[in-house]
Amino acid sequence: MKKNKIITRTILLVSFVSLFTDVASEMLYPIMPVYLKSIGFSVLLIGILEGVAEATAGLSKGYFGNLSDIVKKRVPFIRAGYTLSAISKPMMALLTFPLWIFFARTLDRFGKGIRTSARDAMLSDETTPEHKGKVFGFHRSMDTFGAAIGPILALIFLWLYPGQYKLMFIIAFFPGLIAIGLTFFLKDKVTGKSQNPNITESIRQKNRFSLFRRFVTSQPRRLDASQPSTGFFSYLKYWRKASPGFRLLVSGLLVFTLFNSSDAFLLLALKEQNLSDTMMIGVYIFYNMVYALFSYPIGVLADRFGLKTMMITGLFIFATVYAFMGFASSPAVFGLLFFFYGVYAACTEGISKALISNMAEKKDTATAIGFYNSLASIFTLLASTLAGVLWYAIGAKAMFMISGIGVFAVACYLVLIFRSRSLKYLKQVKS
Repeated sequence: MKKNKIITRTILLVSFVSLFTDVASEMLYPIMPVYLKSIGFSVLLIGILEGVAEATAGLSKGYFGNLSDIVKKRVPFIRAGYTLSAISKPMMALLTFPLWIFFARTLDRFGKGIRTSARDAMLSDETTPEHKGKVFGFHRSMDTFGAAIGPILALIFLWLYPGQYKLMFIIAFFPGLIAIGLTFFLKDKVTGKSQNPNITESIRQKNRFSLFRRFVTSQPRRLDASQPSTGFFSYLKYWRKASPGFRLLVSGLLVFTLFNSSDAFLLLALKEQNLSDTMMIGVYIFYNMVYALFSYPIGVLADRFGLKTMMITGLFIFATVYAFMGFASSPAVFGLLFFFYGVYAACTEGISKALISNMAEKKDTATAIGFYNSLASIFTLLASTLAGVLWYAIGAKAMFMISGIGVFAVACYLVLIFRSRSLKYLKQVKS
């Protein structure tokens, strides 16, 4: 990495890979439920499908993050993950019987699980703690621009070819294909010696197909007791070796995740106010544009004023948005709330990963991020389930208010732990 160069070639490549992948994914996000219903899926079956897919992504993030640290490679996981996600798009259009759709959708999320932790670790490896806000902010900005472009393309396509959902799945393959091509320009850093003396050369050079076979058969083989386990849930052992600061931070973030249900509930709130489908997608695009435009500037501010400060600010914004969401009734108010919701996302998504990577040893970066990503995915699934139950039992207003109060409490908790001078180990996070 060249001196004083913050956004390196690798960071640019990874960011463009994410942009094109999100163009493909977000083209399909608004029409996925409609398409599934058109081929015979009930609402219950759609829920089960999404639950299985997200659980697959969540659990695999931890495993492959740990594996990336063990073999000291990032690129193979990034390339394989983006490839699986890309090829899953046309697969959902080729055949429509339920088992095939389950397989294709799960393959998409499995690809996300393979790549996410290794990708975030590569971003962390490319910079220093002083610039992680900028780097993760830049990546989130590019990623989210893709998330804004995708629905715009979907709107244009559906306006020209109404109801041609299968063709859209085929078209979505091409941005994914560009993303795959860009991964072939990525290179792992070559280090002079292993950062972990317990990992022997034989493990580092082990054939990746052998590792995959061991994963599928759940029969990890260890050369001796001192070598790290590659079992599917071995990444959970990281909790015992993690710093107290990591445990305190991740505990708070996971509780926050439990109150942070799917964005589908925000879109549902728009529908309940009789906004048209076009306007609903327009608001979603607007949110993503705000998110994208603010991610890098907020990353710059985070490096200047502190990652912790920006993270807590984002949580307070979230709490405020959710507290008012149930009472909004006009497009102007919804627009204002989604504007601040985009600012909240810019303050937290990349910043949380920067904080976690700063609290982990460099050799454990992907494992630490994977540990958090894995549990956060499971907590998100629980959060959406709880939100659905609350919405049904006591109404949307109460659900949004409970979520807002819960996140406000989490923000106060983080303020307390970050300001406590007795917790000296938290000083490792740049303030």
